[in-house]
Amino acid sequence: MLVRSFLNGLIFLGPVALTVYICYQAFVWVDGWLNLSIPGAGFVLTVALVTLLGYVASSVFASSALDIVDGLFARLPFVRLVYSALRDVFGAVAGDQRRFTTPVLVETIAGSGIRVMGFVTQPSLEVFGLADQVAVYFPFSYSFAGQPLIVPRERLVPVHARPADVLAFIVSGGIAIPDAPAPSSGP
Repeated sequence: MLVRSFLNGLIFLGPVALTVYICYQAFVWVDGWLNLSIPGAGFVLTVALVTLLGYVASSVFASSALDIVDGLFARLPFVRLVYSALRDVFGAVAGDQRRFTTPVLVETIAGSGIRVMGFVTQPSLEVFGLADQVAVYFPFSYSFAGQPLIVPRERLVPVHARPADVLAFIVSGGIAIPDAPAPSSGP
């Protein structure tokens, strides 16, 4: 009983302590980077600055400035690859054209019953001459990396859940389960 109580306390305290520690380290790092003596002021300032930049970036003036930056980075061979990939990932996760909106199951080997959860990121690959194929992104558990695979459309099974719940389920290794299923659009 005593050991079980200790383990329950550890299970409760571990995530709380690690979350507080990571947030504290983020505050200290940003404050140190900006050379501020008020604890947390750098973090608040950074959040405010990013929010202000987001507001300014949505204006007409900023879109032409972003076009200039895009054009500049497009001319630099290695930088172009890094910048365009990061821009696309940020846009897919948080931009106006979110891509992780259609969760699906894909059977890995026909007839095996073993399936993998992922997100349709391109519903048509006709541009590559693959008219009956789709691109599905499979995030890795306990990581923010993943693997895009090209999959025959008929191998997709729609998952009727909120995309955020599916992503949390995958990234947590199947531990995070949503409270109740929510309707979702098909592939």
